[in-house]
Amino acid sequence: MKVILSQRLPNLGEMGETVKVKDGYARNYLIPRKLAVSLTSASARQIEHERHMIARREEKVRAQLQEVSKKMEELTVEIKARAGEEEKLFGSVTSAHIAEHLKALGYETDRKSILLEEPIKSLGIYTVPVKLGSGIEANVKVWVTSDKPIEVAEDEPAVEAKAEEAKTGETASTDEVSQETSA
Repeated sequence: MKVILSQRLPNLGEMGETVKVKDGYARNYLIPRKLAVSLTSASARQIEHERHMIARREEKVRAQLQEVSKKMEELTVEIKARAGEEEKLFGSVTSAHIAEHLKALGYETDRKSILLEEPIKSLGIYTVPVKLGSGIEANVKVWVTSDKPIEVAEDEPAVEAKAEEAKTGETASTDEVSQETSA
């Protein structure tokens, strides 16, 4: 059976294309879900009208996705994670973590639409592309920070002073021991 696709379907075709599919697939899946319109069900004018309606719907969807893309590109997602020395994470930040944080901010995205080449394994700021649909992508800034507060720089001299006291205490005790052994 020949049908006209109402929207883009992976492995089948783009919106507005005329494709030939099995009769049962068209009758039981595509047509009831309004994913396609039967080619034999209407005259040529009606089919053209359907194509124009589909194209208009697609343009509206693209315009909405463009607006969402602009808003998402201004967005910075902060993810706190446990980190060790040299800013390496214990574990990693995956596309599922990013999807959860985007959902919390009001953006419904599937983890599969987040195009993260490999999981993030260190602290820093990353630009992650998110596929919104209809060929539109948004680049979201992901800021991976440590969940522990950063120690204040004022504590460092105190640590150095304690280290010096420990060294002087050790040298005094070794001097005393050397004096006692020589006597």
